[in-house]
Amino acid sequence: MPEGHTIHRLAQDYAGRFFGTGPRVTSPQGKFSDAADLLDGAVLTATEAHGKHLFLGFRDTDWVHIHLGLFGKVAIGDAPAPPPTDTVRLRLANDTSYADLRGPTTCALITDAEKQAIHARLGPDPLRDDADPDAAYARISRSRTTVAALLMDQKVIAGVGNVYRAEVLFRHGIDPYRAGRDITPAEWRAMWTDLVALMREGVRVNRIDTVRPEHTPEAMGRPPRVDDHGGEVYVYRRANQPCHLCGDEIRTADLAARNLFWCPTCQNR
Repeated sequence: MPEGHTIHRLAQDYAGRFFGTGPRVTSPQGKFSDAADLLDGAVLTATEAHGKHLFLGFRDTDWVHIHLGLFGKVAIGDAPAPPPTDTVRLRLANDTSYADLRGPTTCALITDAEKQAIHARLGPDPLRDDADPDAAYARISRSRTTVAALLMDQKVIAGVGNVYRAEVLFRHGIDPYRAGRDITPAEWRAMWTDLVALMREGVRVNRIDTVRPEHTPEAMGRPPRVDDHGGEVYVYRRANQPCHLCGDEIRTADLAARNLFWCPTCQNR
């Protein structure tokens, strides 16, 4: 599932291509046809992301709510658009660009009130200017749940996925099995600040890189990471490989139905 930086990048990409224009709106697949007919030719006035939720605003009153889920993808390109396939849930097209949405968990036309209800149930997003890290810590500091599980709870903090979760805990030497209530205010402030910087860089380069300059392949004289997800990381999907810092074997386990990765030495209890 895409992490929050991907959704914020999509919000920027949609705005860059369609903001202020009245794109043709269609649903070749047919599942969004009624809403597409209502939006066809309406001016795109806003794009917004909160966690893993994308919002496209039309006419200042109507919002398309998109959640990609596990299988959703967006393809954006220059006009002319290729013939649409029957897998395209939503197509936006104007004289210069097109954007095709396929396979989302959610693609729905909602009101502003419905949009605000979605925001209300989400935790603060490190990539939003209105984010309040203290609101997240208020929930974390009262919880016996592991910090690794809390970081993946979108009601606690929105946009953090499996990669950022594993990497920020490693970067701060925190055992993923520590209870949230055992995380100190200073540790939380450091993790939040780090997430803001890492995720902003993710938006900029459109991939996740979490290793510090002194731990890059060039600096350490090691081979670059080869993985479908791309990017240089410390522990994510590096199970049974040596830690870049201490040489101990990276471990993996199932936690809350997701694979957890950590270094038992660098993240000692």
